[in-house]
Amino acid sequence: MEGNWYEIQNDHEIATPALLVYPDRITYNIKRMIEIAGDVNRLRPHVKTYKNAEIIRMQQAYGIHKFKCATIAEAELLAQCMAGDVLIAMQLVGQNVTRFYELVKTYPETRFSTLVDDLGHAKLLSDISCQNGLITPMWLDINVGMNRTGIIPDKSAQELYKYLSVNKHIQAMGFHVYDGHLRDSDFEQRKNQCDASFGSVLQLKEDLSAQGINVDTIIAGGSPSFPIHALRKDVELSPGTVLLWDAGYGKRFPEMDMQVAAVLISRVLSKPVEGIITSDLGHKSIAPEMNFPRIELLNAKDLEQVSQSEEHFVFKTNQWESYKIGDLIYGIPMHICPTVAKYQYLQVVKSAKVVGRWKVGARGQKISI
Repeated sequence: MEGNWYEIQNDHEIATPALLVYPDRITYNIKRMIEIAGDVNRLRPHVKTYKNAEIIRMQQAYGIHKFKCATIAEAELLAQCMAGDVLIAMQLVGQNVTRFYELVKTYPETRFSTLVDDLGHAKLLSDISCQNGLITPMWLDINVGMNRTGIIPDKSAQELYKYLSVNKHIQAMGFHVYDGHLRDSDFEQRKNQCDASFGSVLQLKEDLSAQGINVDTIIAGGSPSFPIHALRKDVELSPGTVLLWDAGYGKRFPEMDMQVAAVLISRVLSKPVEGIITSDLGHKSIAPEMNFPRIELLNAKDLEQVSQSEEHFVFKTNQWESYKIGDLIYGIPMHICPTVAKYQYLQVVKSAKVVGRWKVGARGQKISI
């Protein structure tokens, strides 16, 4: 009799807690991502979820050549994988400015770009680009209501993009628009909200066009708004979580039809009092910023998540007698992106066995640059 899809037969070889990944399911998600996009050339997936060379190469095998990332380390990992086009979607500040230009010179086969939302900072980057004898590809980061980064698409945004367009040390690439605050589980509601916020972006593009300044490309959205922006013409798409998926997005966005491709495995390590069991899945092993539940349990569904500390996860159960020390607990993290960063390696599962491991190569701030 076959077991559940997530179960492994050689668990005695794996130290817990561990993060299991399933390449066949990742492949399914890549194909599904391309299907939603309609054209592989529209995709610029974000690597922040997995930070891993093998998953980058899996996408490249399907024709994906543009990527988005958040750190210099992620950008360097992409360059080591011979990615052709890499956007660092964080405004460069401090030492990261110097590191960016070192990256550009070290990996000339990759085109690196970055973004900006402030005129004064754009002038600083222009000066440094000049000092390095380079022309820096740069995107205008637009705030459509998330109020985390970006410039409001008004007259000041027009002035900033004009500056990028005429500056001889900058190549104006287009707009970068992230609407991660739009997460309504009802697709039509989410679409209406997304379309409304995107209207201001299109108006900005139109206003610039009237002044003789063309905006060639718009990069829009993340995983929640990915299927909506896919309905537009001439928009690049940058989902990230879709590669591994998680319980949080799985519950909110079932219409995307992605498969969970990463599972946490832990073990019961104590039964300190009747009705309580404790596993070894602490803060250090799963993203702790979520409210309970932080994990969707797959095989121990009677457990109620009570508390968590650095090394321990405490559960209540009315089936206390049925648990033994060392029993396995499988679960899907509610938030996969910061969970991956807690692991040095992903444990690779094929045919119900862990057959190897993939290094989370960009989990730290630095690889070599």
